[in-house]
Amino acid sequence: MEAKTKSTLDSDGEWHWWLLVVAIAILLIGAATITIRRNFHELPNKVPSIRRPPVGVTQKYREALHISTRFFDVQKSGKLVNNEIEWRGDSGVEDGKDENLDLSKGLYDAGDHMKFGFPMAFTATVLAWSILEYGEHMEAVNELKHAQESLKWITDYLINAHPSDNVLYIQVGDPETDHECWERPETSTEKRPSIQINTTHPGSDVASETAAAMAAASLVFKTQDAHYSKLLLNHAQKLFHFANTYPGVYTKSIPTIQNYYNSSGFSDELLWAASWLYHATGDTYYIDYVTVVHGNAFANWGNPTWFSWDDKLAGIHVLLSRLNLFGMETGTSLGENMDLQMYRRTAEALMCTVLLPSPTNKKTNGGLIWVNEWDSLQYAIGSAFLAVIFSDYMFTSKTPYLYCNGKLYEPLDLRAFAVSQADYVLGNNPMNMSYLVGYGHNYPRYVHHRGASIPVGANTSCKDGFKWLNSTKPNPNLAIGAVVGGPFLNDTYIDSRNNSMQGEPTTYNCAFFVGLMAGLVTSSPVLASLLPPLSLLCFSSQAPPSTITIN
Repeated sequence: MEAKTKSTLDSDGEWHWWLLVVAIAILLIGAATITIRRNFHELPNKVPSIRRPPVGVTQKYREALHISTRFFDVQKSGKLVNNEIEWRGDSGVEDGKDENLDLSKGLYDAGDHMKFGFPMAFTATVLAWSILEYGEHMEAVNELKHAQESLKWITDYLINAHPSDNVLYIQVGDPETDHECWERPETSTEKRPSIQINTTHPGSDVASETAAAMAAASLVFKTQDAHYSKLLLNHAQKLFHFANTYPGVYTKSIPTIQNYYNSSGFSDELLWAASWLYHATGDTYYIDYVTVVHGNAFANWGNPTWFSWDDKLAGIHVLLSRLNLFGMETGTSLGENMDLQMYRRTAEALMCTVLLPSPTNKKTNGGLIWVNEWDSLQYAIGSAFLAVIFSDYMFTSKTPYLYCNGKLYEPLDLRAFAVSQADYVLGNNPMNMSYLVGYGHNYPRYVHHRGASIPVGANTSCKDGFKWLNSTKPNPNLAIGAVVGGPFLNDTYIDSRNNSMQGEPTTYNCAFFVGLMAGLVTSSPVLASLLPPLSLLCFSSQAPPSTITIN
């Protein structure tokens, strides 16, 4: 009897305690809502009408989108299919054979013939994101299929580069040997070793970026090729587990890459991959990972950074702000939802940074965002890409204002910033030069690009090809769609083949620009295609994420 009485008292106490917890939670949520409204300056009563961009296709952006997507064809390795670049042919068909793999596909990263997995995977992630947000825009101007085919050319390579759970091939070719030669990829005979990361030589950064690329691409192909989509997602999940279980910076494991794509760390890529895996699976394990487990340590909340192949934080903040702005229902905890608010707040801080003069927002006299003289356009185009996405998130979520340092901005202000950067690239700059090769009449003619600089019929070997590097004649082949490095701080550009700082194009610049053009070519609300339906949300059976210590 005493035991039963005690049990009843305990049960009543637990019930009262549960009611108390619920009451406190309601008060906290109410207080958080008031705080969030105050912090974001939302109007609690009537939401004003939102000015929207005009509907219709903008022809200059349509042309620029068509041109820029062709650079992926220029950069293709392997046995080409439906090749539209007349001066390109099959190349790299033996890549991977030293490890009994087929690594023939993929893209050469820039003006050489290297396959660097880190920037290639980032190119794929950005291209996939562009398709997911603006696939309807691409379809409206007949560019969607080409973009999807270009993405698949990369992801086919990435699948083959991941032959087992804890092995990823992250490079094909020797950069020292490659840079000692100036020749066409079709005639190259130099050895091209395949380099891997594994449990003893980890690379959480490149493994996570590859996981992000595959997860994002799995969403792109989900409706048209379910088997391929599942294959990509399976690889993405295994790569994320590998990256998370064996932490390490890939350029510390393989120091020979440090002079080319040196990684500053892996924490951002882990968050980036987890963010994309949440969108691809709906598994709340990944929300836990980016919020209560690693958000505070890894996300650098309140300190916006510039989006680039090495720093993914700005992209993460914008991507995860999507969940908050669109009122995602995840069943997550109060702490997780508050952390998602921090991602949104940091994304808004980035948007304020590009809109307002500040010590961290330097611009050229011509109006270009300026961060670094090496590949200067990467930061401007990357920022504009995020700005147009965030403006469309605001349009779709009916968020009328962004509050920056005492001033209200509309979504159209962000779009105007994106337009200013796009138009600068297309020729509205002090040089009156288009930095998109093939667009307009005045664009770089001496692009730092081996294949473009050598005539197709030239019988050129490794060393004697340097005569084409030093030739005073313009490139005989058009590297169509190439987005070069860009101008100096004083808005000048030296069109010289030896000027790799300004004149070398990259695939990730192209991916940024394709996304920017797809966002601007027309206007329509972005879809909630990245959000898993509530019925598919997975309340994870995985063990809770463990914390990682960065040495």
